[in-house]
Amino acid sequence: MNKLLIAGGVLAAVFVVAVLALVVRYRTVEKDVDPPPVPSPTVTPAPAVTPAPAAAPTATAHPGFLYGRITTGAGTTYEGRLRWGGGEEAFWGDYFNGAKDKNPWIAQMPPERRPPARHHIEIFGLKLGPEERPVARLFMARFGDIARIEARGRDVQVTLKSGTAFDLNRMDASDFDDGVRVWDATRGVVNLDSLQVRTIELLPTAPIGEAPDRLQGTVHTRQGDFTGFVQWDREACVGADELYGRTAEGELELRFDTIRSIARRSPDSCRVTQIDGREIVLEVGDRNRGIYVDDPRYGRVLVSWDAFETVDFGAGGSGPAYGDFPAGRPLTGSITTRAGGRLTGRVVYDLDESETTETFDAPARGIDYTIPFGLIASIVPGTQNGRVTLQNGEELQLELAGDLGDGNAGMLVFVDGAPSPAYVPWTDVARVDFDRPPTMYPPLGGR
Repeated sequence: MNKLLIAGGVLAAVFVVAVLALVVRYRTVEKDVDPPPVPSPTVTPAPAVTPAPAAAPTATAHPGFLYGRITTGAGTTYEGRLRWGGGEEAFWGDYFNGAKDKNPWIAQMPPERRPPARHHIEIFGLKLGPEERPVARLFMARFGDIARIEARGRDVQVTLKSGTAFDLNRMDASDFDDGVRVWDATRGVVNLDSLQVRTIELLPTAPIGEAPDRLQGTVHTRQGDFTGFVQWDREACVGADELYGRTAEGELELRFDTIRSIARRSPDSCRVTQIDGREIVLEVGDRNRGIYVDDPRYGRVLVSWDAFETVDFGAGGSGPAYGDFPAGRPLTGSITTRAGGRLTGRVVYDLDESETTETFDAPARGIDYTIPFGLIASIVPGTQNGRVTLQNGEELQLELAGDLGDGNAGMLVFVDGAPSPAYVPWTDVARVDFDRPPTMYPPLGGR
């Protein structure tokens, strides 16, 4: 008995030590605790440039690049072109991702429909057990829809142009913690770690001088063609980015602005045709995570490597400007139930999406569609596929997954004059019709 007690005491001591270690590690991002020293920003001096005497201004040539003002915890301000993670998101149509801390719509559900609470252990403000987020959702917003990003201890608050603010848990793979690179006009290129950043104010793109060409082209798949701005492997998006692979001679890196087309050759290789006509077979293994295409008909699609056939690159500008993204509006429309009832008012879809700029996500045979709700006219769940009709009249047959799947948490409808919203479980939904918003990006008519 004494040995058991001693062993239990030792295990308890080990647990406490482990907990304290975790607390020390993670409390560095709390607002009321000074973080450990972080390295100074990595600064690359701006290269000396001799301006051409009669050169035309270049400001209007690059409106699609991310631009903003960053204030650090020390009060230093940087302003200029931005790129997340040093080599990732660079344009207003790219998405900022995170995980929402809470779901405020749960409180609007009937008590008997709410998911059971989960309990967790909390020591010194650090949650160690399962969190009470049974219907929490990931956060996705285009940078063009965002006004401000602010670090708040364990949280990151993202405020949209509409004024709606979301608190994200920065421990849950938030894009914020990828860090950001800023091309400051006076300090040169500055790489900032997320722990150094206090606020990021997104602003219309000011004159930024020279900038790389944006990747644009047509991606051919078994399901059809998609044309628009391209992100290869979900990341490479400008001509200066590089395609990596292996040839018979060894490792090879090719700048995208030297490539005319890429064709899938096998599950782990592709054929690259360069602008000068040379062809190279490149072994890429299973590393390709898919190709994003900002097709104006749908917003954005992700073409899987299995569905991909070829991409033909072409010339294009830098894309839509910050001002091209209007502020989101509340989703409004009607829900038709399987029993034949109809509810009209403000709609919260999947107990999560409530604004026109938020996105509907569902796949179809290797293509993942990410469609702003403002582009959608109606959604009809089915037994084998769901039918999504766009505001431009096009119909998509999508698989019963994502926002069409069994995980859909149902609809809230705020009917005018009703004391509380009506809740419709997903299994009771026969049809959803949305009102057409006055303005959207991409434009409601597609291309």
